[in-house]
Parts: sequence; C-alpha cells; structure tokens
Amino acid sequence: MFTGIITDIGKVRAVRDTDRDRRFEIETSFDLSTVDIGASIAHAGCCLTVVEKGSDWFAVEVSGETLDKTTLGDWVTGHRVNLERSARVGDELGGHIVSGHVDGVGEVVSVRAEGGSHRVQVRVPRPLHRYIAPKGSITVEGVSLTVNEVEDDLFGVNLIPHTWEVTTLGDLQAGSRVNLEIDMLARYLARWRETA
Repeated sequence: MFTGIITDIGKVRAVRDTDRDRRFEIETSFDLSTVDIGASIAHAGCCLTVVEKGSDWFAVEVSGETLDKTTLGDWVTGHRVNLERSARVGDELGGHIVSGHVDGVGEVVSVRAEGGSHRVQVRVPRPLHRYIAPKGSITVEGVSLTVNEVEDDLFGVNLIPHTWEVTTLGDLQAGSRVNLEIDMLARYLARWRETA
C-alpha cells in the first residue's frame, strides 16, 4: 500500500530486455541499506519488486502485461521516475490509499500556469472516466491529487508549486502519457452499485 506522496525522483540508469520481461535499473537517493530485496516500491504509480540493489541503485523486472498497460514501456535510460516506498503501519497517510495498480494511461490535454500553480487537464480512457468525481482523489504518475473538475472524459487538477517542483509532474506537457489509478473507494462503490 502507498499514499501517493513522492519521496524521491529516481532515474533509469539501464534498460535490458529479457526473454519475456524488461529489467530496469533505477538510481535513487533512498538509503538502500533499509530496502530489502523483495521490497515493494511504487514507480510512477506502479508497484514493482526490488530484485537487486547496489549502493545507489536498485533493479526491478517488469512483465509484458505491465509494459503494455502502463507508461513503463516508454521508459529509456535517463527517464525520471516518481518513487515511493510502501507505507508502514504508523506512517502518516498524507495523500490517500493507493494500491500501486495502474488502472489506465491518460493523456495530458493542456498545462497552463495559474498564479504560482499549474492547472493540468487529462483525458481518461473510457470507462475509467465514470470513477472520477470533483473533489475526489486520483493518482497521476504516482502522485495523490484532488480532482478539481470533471467534464465527460476530461478531468482537471491544480498542482501547487511544491508538487510541481518535487515530482516529475513539472515535466508534463500536452500529449504526455500518464499512469492513472482511480480512487479505491470509488471503484468499490461503483461495483457495488452495478451488482446491487
């Protein structure tokens, strides 16, 4: 489980294809003496398992399914990645409950400055749009955000300067593809309504 509060921006230092999967090595400022092999780390919102580590890097292996269903298939050496270690009992839940399971890939439609903040509008693949509501939570590239407005399959979020600067969301531009995870409560409420 995660909270959508990014604690490091990693960088892809190596990419290697295996028989069925892809292996990424990620540079990080995490204290890797506290990260076990087998630990879960969210990468741009996608929960992956640490399979090897060095002094300032760790490796993960990504299945073909994940490469097809997320933005991870686009990653190349040098790509910047939002990272979050899994939550522990007693940690502050500063964002919202995030599973690390990407529901779909959205496309940024527009980015515009608004005072010191930035307004970002994202198009959501159908039928995910029905799970997004104004003032609800959504995870974009692993970052917990509050939805400001919804219009059909578009939603908007406001990024404060801190979020813009300490995550990869400051790199967004029209046409950027982003990993999305809808709010877990919205998913279960919608499912309950469908079966009730």
